[in-house]
Amino acid sequence: MASAAIPVPAISAVYPPARLHFRTKLLPSSFPRRLRRRLAPPLRAAAAAASSSSSSSSSSLSLGAVPGHEVEEFDVTSSGSNVGLLDRVRSGIAILRDVLPGGSWWDLEQIEWGKGSAEVWNSGKKGLSVSAALRRMWMLVANDRLVIFVAFACLAFAALSEISIPHFLTASIFSAQSQQTMMFYRNARLLVLLCLISGICRQDETSISDNLIADLMYSGLRGCCFGIANMILVRRMREMLYDAILFQDISFLDKETVGDLTSRLGSDCQQVSRVIGNDLNLILRNALQATGALIYLFILSWRLTLSTLAICSALSTIMFFYGQYQKQAAKLTQELVASANEVAQETLSLFRTVRVYGTEKQEFGRYMNWLKSLSEVSLRQSVAYGFWSSSFNFLYHSTQIIAVLVGGISILSGQISAEQLTKFILYSEWLIYSTWWVGDNWSSLMQSIGASEKVFELMDLLPSKQFLAEGKQFLLLFDYMTFFLLAFVDSVMSHEASLEHASLLQRWQCSEVVQAFSKVSYKGVKLQKLEGRIDFVDVSFNYPSRSTATVLRKLNLSVHPNEVIAIVGLSGSGKSTLVNLLLGLYEPTSGQILVDGVPLTDLSIKWLRKNIGYVGQEPRLFRMDVSSNIRYGCPRDVSHEEVERAAKQAYAHEFISSLPNGYETLVDDALLSGGQKQRIAIARAILRDPKILILDEATSALDAESEFYVKEVLHLVQNRSSVKRTVLVIAHRLSTIQAADKIIVMDSGSIVEMGNHKELIEKDGLYAQLVKRQANPFAC
Repeated sequence: MASAAIPVPAISAVYPPARLHFRTKLLPSSFPRRLRRRLAPPLRAAAAAASSSSSSSSSSLSLGAVPGHEVEEFDVTSSGSNVGLLDRVRSGIAILRDVLPGGSWWDLEQIEWGKGSAEVWNSGKKGLSVSAALRRMWMLVANDRLVIFVAFACLAFAALSEISIPHFLTASIFSAQSQQTMMFYRNARLLVLLCLISGICRQDETSISDNLIADLMYSGLRGCCFGIANMILVRRMREMLYDAILFQDISFLDKETVGDLTSRLGSDCQQVSRVIGNDLNLILRNALQATGALIYLFILSWRLTLSTLAICSALSTIMFFYGQYQKQAAKLTQELVASANEVAQETLSLFRTVRVYGTEKQEFGRYMNWLKSLSEVSLRQSVAYGFWSSSFNFLYHSTQIIAVLVGGISILSGQISAEQLTKFILYSEWLIYSTWWVGDNWSSLMQSIGASEKVFELMDLLPSKQFLAEGKQFLLLFDYMTFFLLAFVDSVMSHEASLEHASLLQRWQCSEVVQAFSKVSYKGVKLQKLEGRIDFVDVSFNYPSRSTATVLRKLNLSVHPNEVIAIVGLSGSGKSTLVNLLLGLYEPTSGQILVDGVPLTDLSIKWLRKNIGYVGQEPRLFRMDVSSNIRYGCPRDVSHEEVERAAKQAYAHEFISSLPNGYETLVDDALLSGGQKQRIAIARAILRDPKILILDEATSALDAESEFYVKEVLHLVQNRSSVKRTVLVIAHRLSTIQAADKIIVMDSGSIVEMGNHKELIEKDGLYAQLVKRQANPFAC
């Protein structure tokens, strides 16, 4: 089918030829793809026409080169202005159809916001329902239910007192007009009393203030109680979320980013905290007032009330769809904010690298891409709010007009009095106004629930098995079975297929179970004495995030007590993975690790880690003083003298003493060099006096002199006659491990050589090649 003729002259008249290409580029990316495809060909055709007709006022244009259009000749001089006007009208109608509610512009899935969008839209999970979310939040504040009950009691008093004010106000005016003095003063006294009750129990329509004293002074008792409820909810939600994150397996952090998790702890929890103190509070208050107004309207005139009720029904329908859209938009907004935070945190943490490579503009562009997507979502939310407000204003004024017209006819016919009509108008406006407030706060509630989905998803994660005793594991299993059954019954009764409407961890998170878990009772046995023998038996391993890449393959290794074992090999050969498995950070895919003949999975992991000293290749220090960093994780109370002794053994005492406040100096990245941080980490390991000492590239950041002294100290510590100590050293600097009892050479996840330095040099294998390369780095 031939495409429709495109009126090139009309477009050229609207857009000057010199600016046609520029205007084509100005089509915003927020336009739907279908609309951009519709507008782009006419603009390209007009540009071609302008360039080809620069020497002649009358010419023909062929669109054979325009993709998607068949060859068709256009006579520039014969095209009429009426055709151009008709085309512009059609384009305007198409744009209007896309922008109006229900059009393609509102589809949030069209927003191109980068990697991970498919996971959000195609996860297959049904969103958290309102009832399920409110049940979860109620469980978090259930221990302080008295504050909630007082708040809702004040809410009921305020709603009832405020809904009675129009009645007595109208009665006072008409009693004064009819010279009924006693009735006037009685109504006036009741008005004063109702205003006092409303003032004490009322809260401002705006959100809760963070200052509880200000809430009490300016928003009344109800505002103060709801402010306390807000504080309790956000605190406990952050506590539960942080607790759940801390006790996950290390593989959890391989999949989640730090920026995303901190965004959940920050902005998401703060958004959810609005539910009780602001959204639910105002929804219930206005719902009570709307119900009271509706009952009073039926008492006054049921005929007039039906017309008002029809308008309220229309407003409620719009409210429902508006709230669902805002919920979806809020969920996407939180994802975009988390992604933007992730980029910002990554850039700032690698700021020196960014500055050295001069990639400030690229990083700014990455951040701006997320902000651009965020602004597109916010634009749609704002336009949706505009449609919602316009609908309310139209229906609100329609109520007034209908009430005056129908009520006036009723007065003329003698069916109602002027006083009744006045009351009806006041209460009908109150009904519409309360319905609007319910809808407005309903959309805010949907946004909060949308933000809560990821928070509750993280809170529902089971902790790592190593943190729970067998009894608690059984209790958790029992809880899962119980609430799975409840969820199934709930889904059958409500005809919903989703089982996520019931909390799977209600009892675990909100009863004595979580209190016991917070004390962290570790499972496993504790040996009376740790000798330090380590055996890797047919150990294979794949990282969960890279399940197809085998890191270790059927590895067998025996380490005897009081033995210094060095592990060397090329990067990626699996050296650090051995350490991660021994520390219990991951579990082997197959095989097992034995410590003194006992499987690692049967031991108390906390007890084992108390007997291990570890220094990583990239030591990170906490933002606390130097002394606290050295004491960090020590299972016993230590004196300042012991801290200094450990620092001296790590050759860190001299530079620590030169700091502004000595051992009380606050650690800062700009204050210490990489080698100084590593020596503090070595002092931390020495202070623990461990039975097993693991050094993962521990001397990589030390200068030659400090490296020599630290090697001597570690050699002396390892050979103390009073303590048997097993030492595992992973090193790229082969000069540091030549005195080791045994050197393990790894390649591609397997052990390829084993022996002492002399034996391996004589073999002239991989180890000898590595030694030669380090001795002469320019050799081939």
